[in-house]
Amino acid sequence: MSRRRRGGLWIIVSDRVSIFLCVSPGVQATFSQQPQDLVVVAGQPVTLPCSIPGYHGVVLWIKDGLALGVGRDLSGYPRYTVIGDHSTGEHHLRIQRVELMDDAVFECQAIQAAMRSRPARLTVLVPPEDPVISGGPVVSLRAGDPLNLTCHADNAKPAASIIWIRNGEVLNGAMYSKTLLRDGRRESTVSTLYLSASNIETGQQIICRASNKAVPNGKETSVNIDIQHLPLVNLSVEPQPILEGNLVKFHCSAKANPPVTLYRWAKGGNVIKEFSGDTYEVIVDHSFFTEPVSCEVTNPLGSTNISRNVDVYFGPRMAAEPQSLQVDLGSDAVFNCAWTGNPSLTIVWMKRGSGVVLSNENILTLKAVRQEDAGKYVCRAVVPRVGAGEKEVSLTVNGPPTISSTQTHQALHGEKGEIKCFIRSTPPPDRIAWSWKETVLESGTSGRYTVETVSTEEGVISTLTMSNIVPADFQTIYNCTAWNSFGSDTEIIRLKEQGGSQSSTGSTSTLTLWWPWF
Repeated sequence: MSRRRRGGLWIIVSDRVSIFLCVSPGVQATFSQQPQDLVVVAGQPVTLPCSIPGYHGVVLWIKDGLALGVGRDLSGYPRYTVIGDHSTGEHHLRIQRVELMDDAVFECQAIQAAMRSRPARLTVLVPPEDPVISGGPVVSLRAGDPLNLTCHADNAKPAASIIWIRNGEVLNGAMYSKTLLRDGRRESTVSTLYLSASNIETGQQIICRASNKAVPNGKETSVNIDIQHLPLVNLSVEPQPILEGNLVKFHCSAKANPPVTLYRWAKGGNVIKEFSGDTYEVIVDHSFFTEPVSCEVTNPLGSTNISRNVDVYFGPRMAAEPQSLQVDLGSDAVFNCAWTGNPSLTIVWMKRGSGVVLSNENILTLKAVRQEDAGKYVCRAVVPRVGAGEKEVSLTVNGPPTISSTQTHQALHGEKGEIKCFIRSTPPPDRIAWSWKETVLESGTSGRYTVETVSTEEGVISTLTMSNIVPADFQTIYNCTAWNSFGSDTEIIRLKEQGGSQSSTGSTSTLTLWWPWF
């Protein structure tokens, strides 16, 4: 707006109107009230006073050098009103709901009196918009990760200050930045808060408070911290210890965020499809002692697997079965016998028929075996108060045959008589022969003599039968000889006449023999 005077005529030119006024030079007036600098919060009303008692001319309100209208006509500004008693010179400017565009310098001018008020600065404060925390109202993060929170408070004049609060205490160390908006007046503020993983807990509430002169108490928003983690799993087994064949209950308790979506059970690595909840009940056997039961718990972040063995009490079970041995005479014989059992078991090696403990270890070693070492051996395991088990094996000793027989057999003259020899031989005898005088007979019949051979579990029995015994038979020496790949053995046997009368029936004489191997 510009003002030019031509004689007694003032010409006022603005971007809205051109006003031609006549000024009476004799008019005397003064301001009793002038607008003052004011600070007001956007949205509030404000009144800029202007009183010129005794002045009845035109009054203009000027904003940043531009006239708002003529006199009390401010139709171009709906929120602006000139109020007060015009007759007493009151020309107050009333602004409803102050806006940022009202932030300006105002003057009140009495045109005919050629007076202007002091310029008054109206400063408009704009509170920040409600602060916003990115990702809120719940911020989720994985356990072990740090927390980064960003809060922005926009469109404030002056720029908002931001503080972070947790449990009533201000958190320090946040980073700030401000951005001037296109209107050149308002600003936006961004604050970033970093917290290490060790400095946060799930369920905590963190507040972002933004304030400026327009809102000294500030505006707040908050987020809740949700720390997500893989399932934390505990697997219990009840009861323990327990005897094989009884019921055991496995319970898989889990804490997870997000919640558990799946339970999976397995035993010894094999999935148990019949159970999908947090409990597994089963009758246990010995396998639960060595094959762990596992519970795998899954949530959207992944899975956690935990396993437990059961303290099952069970009797001896063969883990490594001993084998029967066949060894050469003079060699070592080594038996290996392994058992499992719970609680701890004891092992005893003995020879069948003997009460002598040969070993309490899994391994039994017989040094430089002899023929008499051949036989049955027992590996016995005992789990105290639970049970026992045993396994029998045989030791066969390879060597020359050994022959057992009584050296003298009795017979009756004229009767049938028998003499026997018992041969133990490993490997079995290749040949058995009876010999006397110039005769050698291995099998079959030769004259009055017959040889028969019978195999038993203990060995071979060879029998020489003589019919119609004559006196010369009692004078003869009989040899029983056996051979195998390791050598031979010979037993000398004599036939002795039995006392008493001859039987009239001619029956075979009865011999009483002693067999040391029975």
